Amino acid sequence: MDKKSPEFQERHRGNALGFWIFGFFLRIFGLRGAYGFLHFVCLYYLLFDRPAVAGADAYIQRRFPGGGFIRSRWRVYRLFISQGKQLIDRYAAIAGLVQFNIKAEGEEQLAELLRNRKEGLILLTAHIGNWQVALTTLRNLNRTVHLVMRPEDNEAVARALSLSRESDFIRIISPEADLDGVFQIMNALKQGDVVSIMGDRKYDFDAIDVSFLGAMAYFPYGAFVIAAAVGCPVVVLLPAKLSHKKYLIDVHNVLQPCYSGAAGKKESLRPYVQEFSNILSNYVEHYPYQCFLFHDVWRN
Repeated sequence: MDKKSPEFQERHRGNALGFWIFGFFLRIFGLRGAYGFLHFVCLYYLLFDRPAVAGADAYIQRRFPGGGFIRSRWRVYRLFISQGKQLIDRYAAIAGLVQFNIKAEGEEQLAELLRNRKEGLILLTAHIGNWQVALTTLRNLNRTVHLVMRPEDNEAVARALSLSRESDFIRIISPEADLDGVFQIMNALKQGDVVSIMGDRKYDFDAIDVSFLGAMAYFPYGAFVIAAAVGCPVVVLLPAKLSHKKYLIDVHNVLQPCYSGAAGKKESLRPYVQEFSNILSNYVEHYPYQCFLFHDVWRN
């Protein structure tokens, strides 16, 4: 992978002072107070951060077609606020300031999948909801969870949100490790662990064009290649924020990628990537302001 890919050259947002201010509001005024201050911060980004607005607008225009300029910008603003709230939630949970009510649907099915097979499974995530908070529910599985994620460039963000940090049940695998990263993923699955992979941002990986929100989008299919090679299932993780302290984690959707003799490997996997896209489409139908792609997946 080219570590200087344009997709990696993202503007750093957030600094130590900003997180300190939000921490102050959390301690003094609680979640709702921090959420209130967030409206002013997001207004700044709406007015002055053109790359962020353009990235959000790619999704907004397809989720809400024909809305006009003013309505479109209002929806981008709402999207910024929604993401900000979930980042605040993440910070509050790490700092021990708030206890969130997290309900998991399909957790028993997930545990049974792991009990009844030697191999582990791939947990396919996306830039939707608060997937970091959702991962805390996996502690009950008593399996090590390997996160395939590149290091956070912004040190303030990494420190405040504990990104790229390992814990007692979470390990990190860098996708920038090239073949070594693939070997780590394969070994983790073969020893029965859970591997979490992002399925909606291709970066420099091979992608398949599938229908998403009425147009052709490009999603990576590496997770399905690995699942088909190992013979393990792919479970789609769908986290949703229901209220200021309540989350719903859905892990009901299970895919079993495999190759068919009639088609090539890539074409054999296209239906599974399309099914993943359909699952995301259904999610954003119910939670339109919890999709944080901030990248035009409809452009190759």
